[in-house]
Amino acid sequence: MIRDMTSQTRNTKPHILIVDDDSEIRDLLSRFLTKHEYRVTTARDGREMKKALGDWEIDLIVLDLMMPGEDGLTLCRKVQATSNMPVIMLTAMGEDVDRIIGLEVGADDYMAKPFIPRELLARIKAVMRRFEQGAIVTNPDRKKAARFAFASFELDPATRSFYKDGDEIDLTAGEYDLLIAFIEHPQRILNRDQLLDMAKGRAAIPFDRSIDVQVGRLRKKIEPDFKEPTLIKTVRGGGYMLTAEVNQV
Repeated sequence: MIRDMTSQTRNTKPHILIVDDDSEIRDLLSRFLTKHEYRVTTARDGREMKKALGDWEIDLIVLDLMMPGEDGLTLCRKVQATSNMPVIMLTAMGEDVDRIIGLEVGADDYMAKPFIPRELLARIKAVMRRFEQGAIVTNPDRKKAARFAFASFELDPATRSFYKDGDEIDLTAGEYDLLIAFIEHPQRILNRDQLLDMAKGRAAIPFDRSIDVQVGRLRKKIEPDFKEPTLIKTVRGGGYMLTAEVNQV
C-alpha cells in the first residue's frame, strides 16, 4: 500500500519516493527523512511506484534493486525512458557489477545495504543539489554564459537543456553533471578522481569505475560512432578529454 508520510502543510518540501519491498526499511526511511524536513511517499513494488508517480510530484526516487516482480533495474529503465528524475539505487549485494549495471540504466548514485540513514541523507542532498543547480561551478565565467557550444551541440545551464543541431537530447542528472565537467575543462585531460569530484560532488572511492560507465553512456548520445569516440577521447593511463573547442554563445 502506498503511504504518504507527511501532511499537506509540507507540500513545498522536497518529495522523496521510497520503493522497497522491505516494510522495515520503508518505515525507517520514512521516519528518518520526514524528521529531516522531507516529504516522503513509500511503495513496495513497481505497481505502487507507478501509481505514486502518477499521483504526486516526486523529486527523487530511492529504489531497491532486488524486489519481487519487476526489479529495480527494470523500473529504473522505465523512469529514465520518460524523464530525467534522479534515482538512488539500493542493493544488498554491494558488488561492483550491481553498481555499474545500475549506473548504466540511469541511476545517479547507489548505496549498499546495510547502510547508515545519515549517509543516504547525504547522498540524497548531493544528488538533488547536482540536479537542481548543476555541477560545482569551477569557472566563474559560466555564470555569465547564456549557452555553451561545441561541435554541433549547445548546452543551456539555465534550463539544463542540451541540443544537437537544434534537437533536444535527454540527459540524466549524472550525464549532465559529467558533461558540465568536460565543458568547463575542454581539451584538458581529466582523470577519474577529478571527474568523480567534479561530477559526483564526493571523494572518489578506490577503484570506483562508475565514471567509465557514465562516460560510455554520454558517448552513446553525442558521438557519431561511440565505439570509435572522437569527442570524448580516452587517454591511456590518464583519463578522458573533451577534444572539441568550447565557446560561450
